[in-house]
Amino acid sequence: MEATIEVRGLRKSYGPTVAVDGLSFSVQPGQVTGFVGPNGAGKSTTMRVLLGLDTPDEGEALVGGRRYRELRAPLCQVGAMLDAAAFHPGRRARDHLLWMAHSNGLPAKRVDEVLDLVGLTSVARRQVGGFSLGMRQRLGIAGALLGDPPMLIFDEPVNGLDPEGIMWIRNLLRWLAGQGRAVLVSSHLMSELEDSADHLVVIGRGKLIADTSVRELLDRAANGRVAVRTAQRHEAMTVLSIAGATVAATGPDSVTVSGLPVERIVTLLTEGGVSFSGISEHRPSLEEAYMELTQHAVEFHATAGQVRSWS
Repeated sequence: MEATIEVRGLRKSYGPTVAVDGLSFSVQPGQVTGFVGPNGAGKSTTMRVLLGLDTPDEGEALVGGRRYRELRAPLCQVGAMLDAAAFHPGRRARDHLLWMAHSNGLPAKRVDEVLDLVGLTSVARRQVGGFSLGMRQRLGIAGALLGDPPMLIFDEPVNGLDPEGIMWIRNLLRWLAGQGRAVLVSSHLMSELEDSADHLVVIGRGKLIADTSVRELLDRAANGRVAVRTAQRHEAMTVLSIAGATVAATGPDSVTVSGLPVERIVTLLTEGGVSFSGISEHRPSLEEAYMELTQHAVEFHATAGQVRSWS
């Protein structure tokens, strides 16, 4: 079976609400693909359809070229964690994984292997109801890895994890992709995806906004801008504006310049007697690039202003 996750012309509505509208993308082996978008964009619905939990109105969602419901031993084909609370609170962690293993014909020794992999061996016989959110996240990841699948789907895998746990999941995702697996990760934490994802699928209001590599998105967002650090911000903005640049203040001692190359900016500031302590090509963060890309696709907007006290 080819280790590719595919969504083709997917459409799904709940009553009058269109959750996913003609969505198409694929997740290739050997890559961590970030699946991102504002709240209400359709990410959860798409993942639910991929895992056979919802039926599409149109189109299809395939794992390894098949619908999830057609898989004989699904844990051995695609592992998933959509809900870190999807456990019976009175069941021990090891027992939870054991019944999953038995349902797919997997040996008990595999349960112990994944418990060790996610760092839960010492609490394997504790009831899940007493687990912290971070521990439940690890148990959910253990369940996803149980069948050693070539495809993996994770929804917000770093929720509840401490800094050590976040570093661990980041390295785990890279390791899994390095083994040739297709890894789809939904997350709102752009800083984490910037360090772990190779590719991004960005959606908004059920539609595809971008299907691109992280590097291409960051290069596009940079758009040739130059960051200048100077104690003479006003003078710098005046000199560069006169030369035809578009200049924006980004801090008390910094500006961003568009329309002029670095060499020309240096020359203009020097000739104008404007001192500067730093100048470089502007490199936006993934969060900055994402916010710019999705600014018109946000479903829910908060109203800025003073918070009123009700006490």
